[in-house]
Amino acid sequence: MAPPTDGDRFAVDVRSEDDVLVFTLSGELDHDTAEPLRAALTAAVDGGARRLLVDFSGVRFCDSTGLNVLLHSRLSLREEGGTIELAGLRPPVARMFRITGADGIFAVHPDVAHALAEPRHA
Repeated sequence: MAPPTDGDRFAVDVRSEDDVLVFTLSGELDHDTAEPLRAALTAAVDGGARRLLVDFSGVRFCDSTGLNVLLHSRLSLREEGGTIELAGLRPPVARMFRITGADGIFAVHPDVAHALAEPRHA
């Protein structure tokens, strides 16, 4: 069996749900795989999106690089009056967000359905 490539380890799928862009992530988000997420978030912000929801339910691991991508995008989005929210954090990923305090910076939802049912967070 061949070793996994970056494409096998991490993927980003983007879809629109009314006025929300939902980024569904899968795999491991780390230094070697963060670029697709960075590119997708940058394109969304540059394209005028104002409410982004990142679904982590398929993410097995996230390191500080992944967190930094989200924090940078959050700053860019806030300058434009937008928000970035998180959903579906699995226990290992939720622990990293909790330890770093990032769970207090982002609105965190149990899953995408709950996030979409709630009004926009500032």
